[in-house]
Amino acid sequence: MRNLHNAVIGEKVIVNSLFAENELKERLLALGVTKGAKLEVLRKGPQDNLTVFRIRGAMIALRKEESSLIYIH
Repeated sequence: MRNLHNAVIGEKVIVNSLFAENELKERLLALGVTKGAKLEVLRKGPQDNLTVFRIRGAMIALRKEESSLIYIH
C-alpha cells in the first residue's frame, strides 16, 4: 500500500484508508476524502510540497504532510 503523496501527475487512484486525526480528519472527510473515493492528481507545486487533486468534481490542494496520511490503491 502506498500513500497519496507518491501518486504521479495524471494518475487516478482510489482511497484505501485515512490515518489523519482530529481536525485534519474532519476536514478531509468534509472534502470527500473517504474510503473508496476516486482522486486524480492534477499538478504538483514546487518541491512537491503542495499537490492539487480532483475529487468528486472539485479541486483541492493538500500539503505533503496531509497527503502522506492518505493510503491509496
